[in-house]
Amino acid sequence: MIEVEAKARAPEDAEERILQMGGVLEGLENHTDIYFRSPVRDFASSDEALRIRIKDDGAYLTYKGPKMDLKTKTRLELSVRVDDAATAEKLLESLGFSRFAVLRKRRAKYRLGDAIVAIDDVDGLGRFVEAEIAVDHDNPTDRARVLEIISSVGMGRPIRLSYLELIEIARSSAAASGNLGESPPAESEP
Repeated sequence: MIEVEAKARAPEDAEERILQMGGVLEGLENHTDIYFRSPVRDFASSDEALRIRIKDDGAYLTYKGPKMDLKTKTRLELSVRVDDAATAEKLLESLGFSRFAVLRKRRAKYRLGDAIVAIDDVDGLGRFVEAEIAVDHDNPTDRARVLEIISSVGMGRPIRLSYLELIEIARSSAAASGNLGESPPAESEP
């Protein structure tokens, strides 16, 4: 599956804007994302990610490929449900993968036609709006659609960086300024 996605900072009235566009609230979710380092390649350099996402409805092992264009976060996403997140993590560790970061967020998820629009409150980063369409083949029309949604709901320009990349930038900035106590939460057990 190709995930066509764009995000931006969320204004205070983001929910109202989504509802005015015809969005329907599908639910509220809590996510804990555990990201892994590969023993054989540098995911930061290859623009890939491997994670276990733990949600209220279960856990998912997900691979995200490199971004496919310069304006959105369109990328290949492969995901499989796992019965036991702790065992899945042990399996990955047995193969040489290591835990790299843990990210937590609360998500309000809206359906807007063929798109999912989410308001994410991300620990250590703040509030964002994401628009996403899942497709079999990448095409410019879907990219234009998510960018249109983000320009209608979000603040400022779209952000192409992932939450993981934003956390790493925040950590680096905090370390450089000596404000280590104010950096995003360090790794911890989910």
